[in-house]
Amino acid sequence: MKTPRVITISFLFVLLILSGSCKNRAPVSTSLPRSTPEAEGVASAELITFLDSVAAGRHEFHSIMIIRHGKVVAEGWWAPYSRELRHTMYSTSKSFTSTAVGFAVTEKLLSVDDTVISFFPDQLPDTVSPFLAMMTVKDLLTMSAGQVPDPTGRISTSSGDWVKEFLATPVLKEPGTEFLYNSMATFMLSAIVQKVTGEKIADYLRPRLFEPLGIEGYDWEESPGGITSGGWGLRVKTEDMAKFGLLYLQKGMWNGKQIIPAAWIEEATTFKIDQAPGELPEEKAMSDWKQGYCYQFWRCRNNAYRADGAFGQYIIVMPEKDAVVAITCESPDLQDEINLVWDYILPAMKEGPLQEDKETLTVLKERFANLALPVPVEKPDSPLASAISGKSFKIISDHGSQGYFNFRFSGDTCHLSLEMNGEEASIAFGRGRWIESETGFPGPSLLSRPLGFTSHRIAAAYEWKDDSTLVLTARYIESPHSIMFNFTFEADTLIMNMRLSPPPGLDTPQVKAVMEE
Repeated sequence: MKTPRVITISFLFVLLILSGSCKNRAPVSTSLPRSTPEAEGVASAELITFLDSVAAGRHEFHSIMIIRHGKVVAEGWWAPYSRELRHTMYSTSKSFTSTAVGFAVTEKLLSVDDTVISFFPDQLPDTVSPFLAMMTVKDLLTMSAGQVPDPTGRISTSSGDWVKEFLATPVLKEPGTEFLYNSMATFMLSAIVQKVTGEKIADYLRPRLFEPLGIEGYDWEESPGGITSGGWGLRVKTEDMAKFGLLYLQKGMWNGKQIIPAAWIEEATTFKIDQAPGELPEEKAMSDWKQGYCYQFWRCRNNAYRADGAFGQYIIVMPEKDAVVAITCESPDLQDEINLVWDYILPAMKEGPLQEDKETLTVLKERFANLALPVPVEKPDSPLASAISGKSFKIISDHGSQGYFNFRFSGDTCHLSLEMNGEEASIAFGRGRWIESETGFPGPSLLSRPLGFTSHRIAAAYEWKDDSTLVLTARYIESPHSIMFNFTFEADTLIMNMRLSPPPGLDTPQVKAVMEE
């Protein structure tokens, strides 16, 4: 199973998220047909049981959409997440990159048997090793490039030429022989498609994939050299995820037109390499990460396959059930999250239409319509609120940084402002309610330096844990991430602790500040 890298984020980097103004949301446009669960052979009562399990579990679901027989039968967003918001896909992006390769292969612009070095004659190292010379597009697609260890962390934080750095990385294993997850291999696929088409893959896919499926408003991170990141960084809506899965379920057919050849869909989603060749069969049978890897898709149990992103962003395609499940989530246990699909959603899908159950369906619709994550508790403001409102606290730093916190309380809103090394930022937190706004500064990320996004939506709320402890929560509602600020006030001094999620419970060093007269 993939092991996420630890989030790295500087104090200033985190604090500078706090900037923005409220925006009105665009009208929702839906294009997939809707139906009732029973009409498509899905038991509403069993979907209610699924929601009960989610509510009782440790996974923080942000959205889910279930498609059966080409129609949406259930959908929901846990507030403050909502249907019109994009969500960071992380490695689910890889399956879209694989699709771009499929289009380029179809247009005879490249072959999966082409060598990687053939596309970049001007960016090769001084000595091309035999293994590097052997590496093919297929080896990149199947995560068997032969580089050990995975160079993603090193290269993705570089401001240099990522292609050149990838090609300079030693290839210690014969390509095509061993699986090792490598997001920079997917970046190289993006670079190859850009090389042969003259377009970034986000642009290349627009008329071929995004426009036919009605996918709008997406964005995708890029490298410092202007190449779409490929292995991560795509943001699309939950329904866009479902559309993509449905296209694959329908073998590339969309609205009566063959968007991409069925032969490529078959090639891209069938077993190509064993991730754990020495594993015992009974252990493999328990894991959705040991069923085989395809072309930037994972094989699943139950003869399914999926696009898979960090912290639980899934597009699960179930050909035997004629179904797709799209999920955005912040999960501490990815296998356990998928188990919920196998334990509750899969058995809910029956062979034929079911008798209509209006009462249960009404309950199900109400449950989906009222999904929400816990909001910080609405309590009266501490008496301390009036004492610190309008006051500035000077940050005490061992690193020479200069800065201030400023709190202002007005009605049921806490305004937090920060001045740091000449930069200013502020945001409004609601008391017992979310206030949505936008910031131009990035928040936490699995990768230490996300590139290419200029605007980030957040939802923010606050509560007083006790008379001297103020807790501010900022959710990045187009990603799995959130930040909790805990301010403890003692006389004229405050201590700030900050917790990032995910990974769950990652605490940052304390920060101390002193009130100024």
